[in-house]
Amino acid sequence: MANSASGMAVNDECKLKFLELKAKRNYRYITFKIEDQEVVLDKLGSPDDSYDKFTSSLPADECRYAVYDFDFTTDEKCQKSKIIFIAWAPETSKVRNKMVYASSKDRFKRELEGIQVELQATDYSEMSMDIVKARAA
Repeated sequence: MANSASGMAVNDECKLKFLELKAKRNYRYITFKIEDQEVVLDKLGSPDDSYDKFTSSLPADECRYAVYDFDFTTDEKCQKSKIIFIAWAPETSKVRNKMVYASSKDRFKRELEGIQVELQATDYSEMSMDIVKARAA
């Protein structure tokens, strides 16, 4: 198992689906997982999925990368949208798993052009809607 950042491949489908989320808004969220030294697609959320549905799609004991297309209204009543990257590493996941995800994150994130906000979360409270709104504003 390669644990260097350069040893991790990114499946082309990851980039393709991200571009669709960014340009066409075909998905509300995408989750990614690492399998056999490659970042691959995990789940696609439909455009009308809620934030709660997104957070509940993340496994309680395994790491994931995720992007979420966050629509919100500013204090000035402007409609905005930001793409949020979330590095999900729950406390209950294996140490080796957390290390592989942590060492590959920056390389993977560079493949996804257009990310505006980044969050790291080890439990669901660290990515609550309040925190996401505060980071996006």
